[in-house]
Amino acid sequence: MAKASNIVHQYFKKEFDDITVLVRLNPIRLLVTEITLQPGHQPALREVEVDADILDDLKEDGFTEANPLEFNLYLAGLIG
Repeated sequence: MAKASNIVHQYFKKEFDDITVLVRLNPIRLLVTEITLQPGHQPALREVEVDADILDDLKEDGFTEANPLEFNLYLAGLIG
């Protein structure tokens, strides 16, 4: 039986004028799941492979650590 992966994701958020971007980072696989929220639109979801400098990139771009609950509620379609 294969071992289950115990990955602790990291969550980030950035708010622009009327757009909010929520990010979940898988630090093992270097995979980002991004949800873009804009009033009057459905949340947009995309997945992107990133490099090892992603934490520096997020900080440089003004992202701050975020609450995983908010990200996961939007991902599950329970809000938005």
